[in-house]
Amino acid sequence: MLDNQEEIPQSEGVNSGEDLAKEVESTVSKATDSDTKALDATLNDIAGKKTTDDKAPEEVDYSTKNLEELIDSLKELLFQHPIQTIKSGVDAIKSEFNKKFGALLAEKKAEFLEAGGNSIDFNFSSPFKTTYTTLLSEYKKKRDAYYQEIDANLNKNLDKRNEIINRLKVLIEEADAKTMYNDFKEIQEEWRAIGPVPKSYYNDTWKIYHHHVERFYDLLNLSNDLRDLDFKYNLEEKLKIIQKAEALIHEPDVNYAAKELQELHKSWKEDIGPVSKEMREEVWQKFSDATKKIHDKRHEYFKEIRSKFQEIIDKKLEIIAQLEAYDTSGNTTHKDWQKSIKEVEKLRQAYFNAGKLPHNKSEEVWQKFKKATKKFNASKNTFYKKEKNEQQENLQKKLALIEIAESLKESTDWKSATNTYKKIQADWKNIGHVPRKFSDDIWKKFKSACNHYFDRLTLEKQSISKEQQKIIIAKKEYLETLKSLKKDSKEAVLEIIDTWRSLGGLPKSAKALKSQFNKEVDKMLENLSLEKTAIQMLKFTNVIDSYKADNDTDKLFGEQQFVRKKMDEISKEIQQLENNLGFFSNAKKDNPLVKNVRNQVEQYKNELLLWKLKNEYIKKLEF
Repeated sequence: MLDNQEEIPQSEGVNSGEDLAKEVESTVSKATDSDTKALDATLNDIAGKKTTDDKAPEEVDYSTKNLEELIDSLKELLFQHPIQTIKSGVDAIKSEFNKKFGALLAEKKAEFLEAGGNSIDFNFSSPFKTTYTTLLSEYKKKRDAYYQEIDANLNKNLDKRNEIINRLKVLIEEADAKTMYNDFKEIQEEWRAIGPVPKSYYNDTWKIYHHHVERFYDLLNLSNDLRDLDFKYNLEEKLKIIQKAEALIHEPDVNYAAKELQELHKSWKEDIGPVSKEMREEVWQKFSDATKKIHDKRHEYFKEIRSKFQEIIDKKLEIIAQLEAYDTSGNTTHKDWQKSIKEVEKLRQAYFNAGKLPHNKSEEVWQKFKKATKKFNASKNTFYKKEKNEQQENLQKKLALIEIAESLKESTDWKSATNTYKKIQADWKNIGHVPRKFSDDIWKKFKSACNHYFDRLTLEKQSISKEQQKIIIAKKEYLETLKSLKKDSKEAVLEIIDTWRSLGGLPKSAKALKSQFNKEVDKMLENLSLEKTAIQMLKFTNVIDSYKADNDTDKLFGEQQFVRKKMDEISKEIQQLENNLGFFSNAKKDNPLVKNVRNQVEQYKNELLLWKLKNEYIKKLEF
């Protein structure tokens, strides 16, 4: 979401669209027959600036966030985005945090004074403020380090350029006709490869360099062929730049055209040497003409945008009117408010999608928008504050029911206790929501107490022998101890299974207990560093052995039939796929369709191998 300073969209180049237009216009008006003087006006402000492809984070409306959420947002900006892209976001967060923390501070002070405290003794500290201050300090460190690094790089580049100039001086003074041209070309390439320098030094270093380049060409008069060859090459390159500039006149994206034009001017000055004197004025005039046309087109573009400002303002005011008129008086439930939140969010998005405005035109509209959304947020916060109080009351009611459930779980007054449990279970359902952080915990406690009692009741009704009751209790206790047992190896898991079986067989009425243990075993096996086939076989043998231990021949026979059925199904699938492959006998091996079918065949064969292992295991058992 946007902050309260909306702007006209800018190009991603070094300068804004308006700045570039002014530079270009200035350059065209001051053009002379000298490449040096003409281009100084265009590129004077480029030195020391850095074009970046780093995208700024999406704009966010921080006014809807609380202190904790603002801190989380600040962390996200600081640690997930380049430091040079987050200034506006950090400033917006600072503004909202100071506003909200100031309100909290005022509230705490009012409470302190109301309780009889003296204003001079008031002191309030918050972990939010501490974390916020630490994050801001980290932001400043990163920001300062970033600019220091840029400054250091600019100065390094300045040193490199001065060194190049000195080398050029020496080259001219020594005037070795055999090597000086090649050495000069090498110096040119190195100059072009050096990055930006501090802005205050840019013009001086370039003019000094260009002066010595001219000296070199004057010296090169001794070898007209080489000089003319260089002039010819430079002319060809400048004509290419003119051609590109003329093509940009027809580019529909004026921001892109301006950015590219800026790069062409930089290349004209930095990368290409002079042309012959009789051609300099002509080629420069062509470049100037193309530059002016691009500038004029961009000027018209911004003129058209400005004419649409009132249209954008009207759209935004219409949306604000809808927000102000939005009725929340009928919202009585969480569901009602969630629906309203979504509807208001759509209006907010429509506001931002209506278009951007410059700050001088957007501030008044933005304040109206904030006021309208603040009205909605105030109503929403009042509802949820009330609901929060109700949830605290519901929590106390459910804690009271848990206390009753736990006090009766060992009761032998079956009739009275059962009626009580049925009543408190019905009461539990009728009580509303509790705070989410307590919901799971209290439900587990209540459910555990109820299950304990009803398990005992089930045992009583089924007249389970004392011996069987002992086994059930022992196995329940053993299930509880599984959490603390070492189970990081196959041997440890097998030992757990053996211990479980040694406790005795469970009656059919306690099959849920057996199922729970098998699920725990499956989890343990999944956490082992074993092959998938080995894990599947261990799970399978655990279940089969438990059937065997219980002498449950029906289950064993059913498993055997199921395994054989799976083997038949997979074998048929493999046969069908292999028949299909026969139709592609002439296809290339890397044919995607053929490769896919072969992969399927391989997968089915692996599955068949597993089911055969299962079948072999069952066949060895006697039942």
